[in-house]
Amino acid sequence: MFTEAELDDAHRLVTRYMAPTPAHDWPLLAQALGTKVIIKHENHAPTGAFKVRGGITFMDWLKRNHPQMEGIVTATRGNHGQSQARAATAMGLRAKIFVPHGNSTEKNAAMRAFGAELVEHGTDFDEAREAAMRTAESEPLFPVPPFHKELVRGVATYGLELFRAHPDLEVVYVPLGCGSGLCGTIAARDALGLSTEIVAVVSERADGAKRSVEAGHLVESDTAATFADGMAVRVPVQAAFDIYSEKAHHIGTVSDADIADAIRLFYTATHNLAEGAGAAGLALACKEKDSLRGRKVGVVLSGGNIDMRLLRILLQGDVPET
Repeated sequence: MFTEAELDDAHRLVTRYMAPTPAHDWPLLAQALGTKVIIKHENHAPTGAFKVRGGITFMDWLKRNHPQMEGIVTATRGNHGQSQARAATAMGLRAKIFVPHGNSTEKNAAMRAFGAELVEHGTDFDEAREAAMRTAESEPLFPVPPFHKELVRGVATYGLELFRAHPDLEVVYVPLGCGSGLCGTIAARDALGLSTEIVAVVSERADGAKRSVEAGHLVESDTAATFADGMAVRVPVQAAFDIYSEKAHHIGTVSDADIADAIRLFYTATHNLAEGAGAAGLALACKEKDSLRGRKVGVVLSGGNIDMRLLRILLQGDVPET
């Protein structure tokens, strides 16, 4: 997908705008899983999520290759939109961001604070995405898809940091929504010539990617009704599927209850906040812990942008309804 030199170039660009994020081992998580665990803390990135990296590389590419554009238009459940708004505003561009009705109020507020023109449309991410792509036909705005080579090259830099610090990782758990984070992690592993198993995690309520791999072609899920909004994708992305269907070790599913338990475990064991998708890797690692004993495990805490309303429910020991 990328050479090591191409990822090094991306990392130099990304770290002009943000510091590398830490990768820590936590003894209470090691006790919970029965083996050594390294957490890649993308929740410590400037927008609270890994997507910020792809915004930097994408906007740099856009300015060089499409200087006539006034800005970008895209769809999101929040973290991608924050990334695009932050990077576009920094470069003097517009950022028109579509979200579904009922989207996270706090992520919406953050996107506006980063300079986004926010538009609410549709009942889920895929309906918002369709509206965003239609808007690009009538306004001088570049349509940013949920998966693009330059987005992946940017987010792959967290994998580069993780694997260079811990080249002996034997398995890494990565949440899967549209696929940039998962494919970026795979790209970093392959560029460095490592044999680490990359395990994808989807919600059992939005499991189209898993069913697609099993069927050998894209399969949409009926709904995406999970509070883990970063994984609430009905329609898998073909370009991402082409990569992870061959290069991910396997795809596992987690329930909303599993994710809720993992959010609470992250808090009690590390005092870090994880949003739903951010805790999904730990949730699956806990389910698969019997197969992990004696192995060095990595978990990507992909984001920590969880609304206070949801956090209150979770810390009371309950599972948010969707």
